[in-house]
Order: sequence, then structure tokens, then C-alpha cells
Amino acid sequence: MTLIDEIKKRTVHVDASIEDMLPVTHPEELYKASRYLVDAGGKRLRPAVLILAAEAVGSTLESVLPAAVAVELVHNFTLIHDDIMDKDDVRRGMPAVHMKWGEAGAILAGDTLYSKAFEILSRVENEPERILKCMDVLSRTCTEICEGQWLDMDFERRDRVTESEYLEMVEKKTSVLYAAAAKIGGLLGGASDEVAEALSEYGRLIGIGFQMYDDVLDMITPQEVLGKVRGSDLKEGKYTLIVIDAFRKGVELEVFGRGSATQDETENAVKILYECGSIDFVQNLAISYIEEGKAKLDALEDCPEKDLLLQIADYMISRNY
Repeated sequence: MTLIDEIKKRTVHVDASIEDMLPVTHPEELYKASRYLVDAGGKRLRPAVLILAAEAVGSTLESVLPAAVAVELVHNFTLIHDDIMDKDDVRRGMPAVHMKWGEAGAILAGDTLYSKAFEILSRVENEPERILKCMDVLSRTCTEICEGQWLDMDFERRDRVTESEYLEMVEKKTSVLYAAAAKIGGLLGGASDEVAEALSEYGRLIGIGFQMYDDVLDMITPQEVLGKVRGSDLKEGKYTLIVIDAFRKGVELEVFGRGSATQDETENAVKILYECGSIDFVQNLAISYIEEGKAKLDALEDCPEKDLLLQIADYMISRNY
């Protein structure tokens, strides 16, 4: 079976559990709005990482399903609120939640997913001490995600952003949820604190690599594959590490933050970023983070699930969208 097949074999149970654990009930429109993005699909990478981490230390998929659902709900909560803040009208090829239910409705839908995640996590049958640790991990993760989003918004008001500032933002906004998924899976699976921490570091590092490569994909992927205009991050004025590196080299990017830039102008800016080496720099750095993350899995005994976690790490920098 391919990696995607192995992921789907597990996450089909996550989808079924979402039906059971987050039913559409009264008031129906609130729960329809909450379920809208969740039901639209997605790769379910975070719950897959959690399940595989648990299986790798000797547990079963069924025993951690509430935790896998909780992590997926937190992920979707962040997407709903991100779309409101970024004024993005489309998500997963469909109108964003706030386009269908208004901003107030979308905020409530996101808040519902956030609160339900902890309620569902509390249903895990495990040692109370381990459940409490998982609650602590997920609550701190949600706080860090908010911090990361604030930093990202603050960057929009800045003339320049440093590499270290970008890395802090990416770690908090994106990679901490991968870290939480891996650690929670390990904890619920009975792993020692040392192994659980190694799994957390695996998730953190591949999450950073994931976001860096996402920034690269925005520059190198054709629109028909990416689902949005190539180089859109440039026009929107997003301080990706590619842009930060280029500015550090003294490169001028006239299209940066100029939403009215033509596609030809944007394509020329992408060419400049290729020529100055910034795209290659970030792509290579993403690879280094992935390799460092994979090395953390040396803490696990060899098993098929460990191999799948290694494949997920590689997938972060081999996907095309």
C-alpha cells in the first residue's frame, strides 16, 4: 500500500468518529457551520501522525481515536479563523465558512470546534495522569498557535522581518500542532517521557519543514496544480523566508505587497528569486529540517508504523500542493 493508502486506512476511522463525536444537533446551523470545513476533507495528516505514533509504541488505533479527532478539530478551528483574518474567501475549493455563515457565525463555528476538541479528548480511556498531560499539551499548543497568528499579522505592519522571527512564527503557527499530535499519540500509547519528547521534536521539525516547503510551492507550482495564482504570497506581501533571504541579499522586489501586480510581473519576480538563490536556499533548509526530524525517530523501535512516520516526513517535501 502507498503512504496515502495507509493514511486513509486509519483516517477513515477518524471521519466516522467525527460523525459520532460531533453530530449536527440543535442549533443545527451552528453545527453545520462547524462541520462544513471538517467534512470537506483534507489530508488528515495530523490525526494520522497521532495514530501512527501511538501504534509505534504499542497501542491501537481505536484507543486514541478521540485524541485524533480532537487534533483534527483544532486544526480546522485555526483554518476557519485564519480565513476570516486573512480575508480569504475560498478554502479547499469551496466558499470559506465566513462566506456562507458570516463572520460572526464563522467565529462561533471555530470556537465550537476548539471547545469540542477538549471535550472529546477527555473521552479517551487511559490513565488519568496521561490524559492530563495530553490536555496540557493541547491547551499550550492552542495558545502558541494564537501567538504565531499574532506574529504573522504583526509582520504585515513591518518593513522587515528576520529569519529568527519567521522561524518563531512558523513553529508556533504551524509546527506545534504536528508536535502535539505526535506527543499525544506517544503519551496515550504508553511511551516514556523521553520517547514522547522525541516524538514531539519529530513533529516540530517536520512541521517547520512543511511550512517552508509550502512557501516554496507557492513559487514553483503551476496555478492549475496549486489551486491559486503562483507567487500570490509576493503580491499579498507575506514575509516568507524566501522573501526575507532575498531582502537580506539586497534584492529588490517591486511586486511585494502590490496586489495589483500583473501575473507577468509576478512571474518575473519569481524568476529573480530563483536567480538570487533564495528559493533553493529555503528548499534545502526545509530538507534539513525534515532530516533532523526523521533522526528523532531513532528513539522508536523499528516497526512498520515508524517507517510510515518517516514516509510522512519525506512527503512534507515531496508533495506538489
